[in-house]
Amino acid sequence: MSEQIKKAVLEQLAKVKGPNLEGDLVSLGLVSDIFVSDGRVAFSITVPADRARELEPLRQAAEKVVREVEGVEAAMVALTAEKLPGAQSSAPAPASIPAAPVRPAPNPAQARNVPPPMQGRAGHGAQETATAKPGVPGVKHIIAVASGKGGVGKSTTTTNLALGLQANGLKVGVLDADIYGPSIPRLFQVNGRPEPVSGRILKPLEGYGIKVMSMGFMVEEETPMIWRGPMVISALTQMLREVAWGELDVLVVDMPPGTGDAQLTMAQQVPLAGAVIVSTPQDLALIDARKGLNMFRRVDVPVLGIVENMSYFLCPDCGGRHDIFGHGGARKEAEKLGVPFLGEVPLDMAIRENSDNGTPVVVSAPDSDHARIYRDIATKVMAEVDRYATDTAKAAPSIVFD
Repeated sequence: MSEQIKKAVLEQLAKVKGPNLEGDLVSLGLVSDIFVSDGRVAFSITVPADRARELEPLRQAAEKVVREVEGVEAAMVALTAEKLPGAQSSAPAPASIPAAPVRPAPNPAQARNVPPPMQGRAGHGAQETATAKPGVPGVKHIIAVASGKGGVGKSTTTTNLALGLQANGLKVGVLDADIYGPSIPRLFQVNGRPEPVSGRILKPLEGYGIKVMSMGFMVEEETPMIWRGPMVISALTQMLREVAWGELDVLVVDMPPGTGDAQLTMAQQVPLAGAVIVSTPQDLALIDARKGLNMFRRVDVPVLGIVENMSYFLCPDCGGRHDIFGHGGARKEAEKLGVPFLGEVPLDMAIRENSDNGTPVVVSAPDSDHARIYRDIATKVMAEVDRYATDTAKAAPSIVFD
């Protein structure tokens, strides 16, 4: 069935004229491999880098004709400046560029001109950057939960942090930005397809009273996401800005591990209130956590603090404490780097089992010590958000008329 849809999509795209109104997208070799999963279609179109924004109508036209294909429920199309075999380009192209968002940022040049190494700025420059980024309507604060490497329990921390914020009286949403390994649907025990509200705007699903959006809702759990950077950027932009989040005090973003396209996109295009770094105690994990922390600093995103996950193990039989991965490494790292240490989360069967079952410990055992730890972390995170907001307000220049 997917091969039939791919063939029909190519036939439709052959009707769309190329960038210079000569030939068509298919004959010019501008269409990437087409990804099809359960009625969802995604692909990218190669265009000259210097004409990317000018050719946004071409992207929209391609998306429109693909949606007319029988069996296609939704289409995700990105513009990329990567030069593919047979592609015609009038200018040298960088590795990749993001597709133009529905609501373009006031400073689009910034998003294109910060290749690695990223250029950080200090002082009042951070405030200027923050004010240049369009927010998400109805969302007061956006917090990223990140890690330098996978396997440190970042998604579990994201889920319980969000539930801890909710337990503290806040309206909370969760965006699963881990495109390649979305696990938030399972952690919240939520599945199904987001329904359209109007036009391209989707209604998020809900789990335990928290609004949730994830690429995991769009594809089957076993389906690999073999996407290039521009398609990841386009997907993140759509999941962030084309979702009816409503009124939220906090939107918690579960970032993919590492320091790649997703992190840079969020840091450049979204006014993040700050980032929470998750690490385990051992030195190797801390090395990667340090990279993630420094990345956010260099793009002027406040680091709200470090969480030490799997900090220690309490034996259920003997009651003894065992530091399986060492202990205290994240606390020492936080002190060394001058950022808050948010708390220690133990390695415990209850946390693991409840996470696997989609019943996070904050809601399944709200009176437990583990739930209290996450609520305390949530309290410290919001205290840091408020402190940064206050400091920024104090630093803003005042204008006096004589």
